[in-house]
Amino acid sequence: MKKITLNEIAKKLKISITTVSKALNGYSDVSLSTKQKVLELSRKLNFIPNRQAAYLRTNKTKIIGVIIPVIGNSFFDDILNGILTSAEKYGYLIILLKSDESYENEKRLIEQLLQQNVDGIFISLAKDTYNLEHLEKVKSSKTVLIQFDKISKLMDSSKVVIDDFNSAYKATEHLIKNGCREIVHFRGPLLPQASIDRFLGYRKALEDNKIKFDPKRVILFDDMNDKEGYRLMNDFISKKIKFDGIFSISDYAAIGAIESLKENNFKIPMDIKVVGFSNLLFTDKLTPSLSTVYQPGFLMGQKCFELYLKETNAIKNNIKFNYINEVVPTKLIRRNSSQKNFLE
Repeated sequence: MKKITLNEIAKKLKISITTVSKALNGYSDVSLSTKQKVLELSRKLNFIPNRQAAYLRTNKTKIIGVIIPVIGNSFFDDILNGILTSAEKYGYLIILLKSDESYENEKRLIEQLLQQNVDGIFISLAKDTYNLEHLEKVKSSKTVLIQFDKISKLMDSSKVVIDDFNSAYKATEHLIKNGCREIVHFRGPLLPQASIDRFLGYRKALEDNKIKFDPKRVILFDDMNDKEGYRLMNDFISKKIKFDGIFSISDYAAIGAIESLKENNFKIPMDIKVVGFSNLLFTDKLTPSLSTVYQPGFLMGQKCFELYLKETNAIKNNIKFNYINEVVPTKLIRRNSSQKNFLE
């Protein structure tokens, strides 16, 4: 089948090749009616852009690399859907990679993406990322860097995050209002900013409610999954430390903890009240249903792409760009695992 070229589209519409190219690439100096005509004819003729030729003309590939720590997590799935929906609208190709929570993998993936001349890299950092030289390399290559979810405040770039501090504060405060005074915090690894901010929010809620902070009630997680939650909860119970509530940095860890609590004859929420974080798809189906903090992943993905477009448009028009920190609101979802009046 014969390949359709920009020249043929230009001839049919009686406009220049440059105008066709600009219309396909979303330039603001092309009228909306012209863009619509170009896009409609392109679809009708099954026009497939030649990315290599486009790169030679514009030094842009219209490819973005996205690096996430893990796959199979519904929160990251939602973020990716938000990114992909926006990318499709603007004709971008997305390369998805996972670091497996490894700093070394993260460095290698960054290198591979830079070799592909991607226009942007969106990244949620691995839990053990301690050095930011690989991110500095992204910026020095003039590739747009967007951090999301697990970010480093030490790296200057646009970022899309939730307000982890206030989200954790509200979750802990909810437990306190429902009668808890000895609240265990399942804390994530020491390095990611999200883990730090959620711990600080938990501690501040205790302080504001005149509850003494006890470091023995903070359980440090390495892998935030249900098996680890189960194991660490069993270990904590064996220490005979009094507790009446749990605020967990993740739903997965909370689910493992609940399994352990039930096996050790604790009733939820009568004996122990539990709040998780993320609002995973199945948390409303558990018995009891899990109270949790909802993170709008799809919106976060859309915001990543919006910030990317703002930065690239500023660069294209030689306008000074100030990095943007986009804070997306969360919502505390109150379910049976933390309510006073729930009877199993």
